[in-house]
Amino acid sequence: MSAIAVFFSILGVLLLGAMSPGPSFVLVSRIAITSPRLHGIAAALGMGIGGTIFSCLAVLGLTALLMQVEWLYLILKVAGGAYLVYVAIRIWNSASEPLALPGTGARMSVARSFSFALMTQLSNPKTAIVYASLFAALLPANAPLWLLLALPPMVFLIETGWYMFVATMFSTARARATYAGFKAWIDRGAGAVMGALGLKLIVEAFKTHRV
Repeated sequence: MSAIAVFFSILGVLLLGAMSPGPSFVLVSRIAITSPRLHGIAAALGMGIGGTIFSCLAVLGLTALLMQVEWLYLILKVAGGAYLVYVAIRIWNSASEPLALPGTGARMSVARSFSFALMTQLSNPKTAIVYASLFAALLPANAPLWLLLALPPMVFLIETGWYMFVATMFSTARARATYAGFKAWIDRGAGAVMGALGLKLIVEAFKTHRV
């Protein structure tokens, strides 16, 4: 397989991975629907930068070290899971609060939306392992330098582009009106999903460590 074919194969898999539902999708959609559109865009940038950091680690081979040092991987997974549970509790607790629509005073700054999204993306070290496994499976043994250098920027474009699309879709008036009508149920559902993902990460960490 040529380097160009490998490049587009990796991009296709990365796009499908970005589009799969998870804590990142939950967070970006919620920020977009409760805050001005700029906040959703900032969150999308946070997701893109988080994905780029993981892809750089994969290209540099640092994730191989992470997989070998079990105690470090355990700590990162538990910390990441705990952060997702913390976010889930915040979302759940805010379910009964009235919706502050754009123009009535957003509760988070743009910088806060960015950092919140970035931390959510980085809270799951399994993402780094996914990148490492994907690159190891598809990259040729002697991959050309241009291919290695091109992957992180393309990860940024894919992650940011997808979540900007999500932010745009959920920041529409119709989406906000629907959310306002079912806010308590949607927030509790989002909190439950986020909390379940965090707990799953913690449980998996200890199961792997015992094995």
